[in-house]
Amino acid sequence: MSGTQTLRELVAAVETVLIGKHAEAELAIIGLAAAGHLLIEDVPGVGKTMLAKSLARATGCTFKRIQFTPDLLPSDVTGVSIYNQRTGEFEFRAGPIVAHVVLADEINRATPKTQSALLEAMEEHQVTVEGVTRPLPVPFMVLATQNPIEYEGTFPLPEAQLDRFLLRIHLGYPAPADEVDVLQRQMLRHPIEDLGAVTSASELQQLQHAVRSVHVEPQLQRYIVHLVGLTREHPDVYLGGSPRGSLALMRAAQARAMLLGRDYVIPDDVKALAVAALAHRLIMSPEARMRNATASAVISSVLQEVPVPGSRVPA
Repeated sequence: MSGTQTLRELVAAVETVLIGKHAEAELAIIGLAAAGHLLIEDVPGVGKTMLAKSLARATGCTFKRIQFTPDLLPSDVTGVSIYNQRTGEFEFRAGPIVAHVVLADEINRATPKTQSALLEAMEEHQVTVEGVTRPLPVPFMVLATQNPIEYEGTFPLPEAQLDRFLLRIHLGYPAPADEVDVLQRQMLRHPIEDLGAVTSASELQQLQHAVRSVHVEPQLQRYIVHLVGLTREHPDVYLGGSPRGSLALMRAAQARAMLLGRDYVIPDDVKALAVAALAHRLIMSPEARMRNATASAVISSVLQEVPVPGSRVPA
């Protein structure tokens, strides 16, 4: 099975559970193919958890869920060493972070100390407990959810953690016809119960390696760097996109190209993913926040400002 066919079948599988959300399902699979982590941000009840579960089922990967709460400890995430009286030795009991797909549900409800337990896992695919470093399964993906409306009892994610998410996805409410379809499909049982694996963890790992071989022209790389560079100079932005943001945009564009059946990236891939890959990395200035200016609007204006590679610059 080709990489393109696998990706399209994964999108179709997720869409059997996430009704009427084709663009969002594609973004999730693009993040998976690019070996990145996803931040799913929206109000309760729109399918954030179902998206994570359907991704794990469709890929044939192991799945663990961590419900983040203010009293959650870092050891509850990474694991802990327990003394075994029979053997007289300490045994490591792995935490829920040791899985292929990890759902960090309501991540902004945990304290910063517990949130930081994810940093090493997300960046280096390993956890260090009591001085011993242990590798995580490959592939490894964190899907974090948060409710952007509720601020009572929450701890906003720091910039360092936000920067580690490849893409941010907003699901939104379904259209009325799609919502009726959801009701009809769940009359007797949930569609996720019938969802089978499209691929396996080992095949997914090979696919992620194949995505990295998708060709990106040097002028297209300069285009990406130019876009991200302008976010650092924008008057409404206090802190712009990082080099990790440039890399994330390129990786996501490579995955989108494969999904659409190409072995090369075009400017449309970059433009389609710029908001999802960069907006959550920008910190708006206080003045811009007072005017309700958004990071998405900044990305849109930057996209209009930078000439597309290969296009004619108007005189």
